[in-house]
Amino acid sequence: MPTEILMPALSPTMEEGTLAKWLVKEGDTVQSGDLLAEIETDKATMEFEAVDDGVIGKILVAEGTEGVKVNTPIAVLLEEGENAADIGATSAPAAAAPAPAAAAAPVAASAAPAPVAPKAADGGRVFASPLARRIAADKGLDLTKIAGSGPRGRIVKADVQGATAKPAAAPVAAAAPAAAAPAPAAAAPAGPSTETVKKMYEGRAYEEIKLDGMRKTIAARLSEAKQTIPHFYLRRDIKLDALLKFRGQLNKQLEARGVKLSVNDFIIKAVANALQQVPACNAVWAGDRVLQLKPSDVAVAVAIEGGLFTPVLKDADMKSLSALSTEMKDLAKRARDRKLAPTEYQGGTFAISNLGMFGIDNFDAIVNPPHAGILAVGSGVKKPVVGADGELTVATVMSVTMSVDHRVIDGALGAELLQAIVDNLENPLTMLA
Repeated sequence: MPTEILMPALSPTMEEGTLAKWLVKEGDTVQSGDLLAEIETDKATMEFEAVDDGVIGKILVAEGTEGVKVNTPIAVLLEEGENAADIGATSAPAAAAPAPAAAAAPVAASAAPAPVAPKAADGGRVFASPLARRIAADKGLDLTKIAGSGPRGRIVKADVQGATAKPAAAPVAAAAPAAAAPAPAAAAPAGPSTETVKKMYEGRAYEEIKLDGMRKTIAARLSEAKQTIPHFYLRRDIKLDALLKFRGQLNKQLEARGVKLSVNDFIIKAVANALQQVPACNAVWAGDRVLQLKPSDVAVAVAIEGGLFTPVLKDADMKSLSALSTEMKDLAKRARDRKLAPTEYQGGTFAISNLGMFGIDNFDAIVNPPHAGILAVGSGVKKPVVGADGELTVATVMSVTMSVDHRVIDGALGAELLQAIVDNLENPLTMLA
């Protein structure tokens, strides 16, 4: 029986994608590991590899099709001894499935009809191709006992063909409890419907701008975050004069190495160190518990056309200012080119959003779940301040607002974290200790 090639989930949060480009055509012979297509997710365009050998019997989804749900059949693979005549009626309707979605509400991936993968002894998923799972079931094989030779250890046809049958192990694949997990409820649409809004503007000239995958995801995640996270806000002014003087001295010394530190580099380092100084804030919300992390993994918002990325600087407390500066510039460049891997923009416990370079004095940012907080940074401007001696003077002052998830961090603890950030920035030499 021909094997359906399904729309892959190329990141943990992917629910649908665009089939940007086919790298094969009907009749092509492919081997495990060959590139089949380019898939555009909400964040990046990634390559999709074959997991089995065979011939592309039929392409079910055309290039450029948007809104293809994860686990939707996108092509049919013919294996040895099979031909186009073997492609039955069960595959034919799949061509209509990837039509562009009219609604932005996400569809739960667990509702797809993909075969359930068994669990290994340690609770992890066993990765196997649909054909390998079918052969294993027919022969009564326990896939958790078979080593895979495919990409990233995936079990393929050749791995199970020569294996010895073990009938007693047959129920393993069918009994996987993951199939019973309830699908997450689709988010209720926010605001009036498209048709209702369009009627309000009948007779007025306008252009409809279709949402791409990134904008849909941003809209859904931020709506969910604002509705479900109990935000509170802490605000402080930070005097930057000592930092600016120190930065100038360091940049003169680093000029020969081609490194130029920005104020944002110091902010990243200050936040990373503060998370070590107040470790109870270095945490994330995990549904029914809090996970307190040991390393300081700091996410930094990077604006790109049509949206934003939040690449994560891992172990930021352990890195020098020059190392953080170089890494941040690389991550920002690749974010704008949409070349980041999912592992580079997922994770972290705390985020930074800096709009100071746009002349914004202060603003409130929305916590990006599961982070415990986000620091909104405004521009540094010269202001009159009262000095320690009681005299009026002028200082460069930067306003920051820390948005906090109250489920993870209480008010006094949040104030302690913000104080640590302020102390680090107003006394920059301490960040090198």
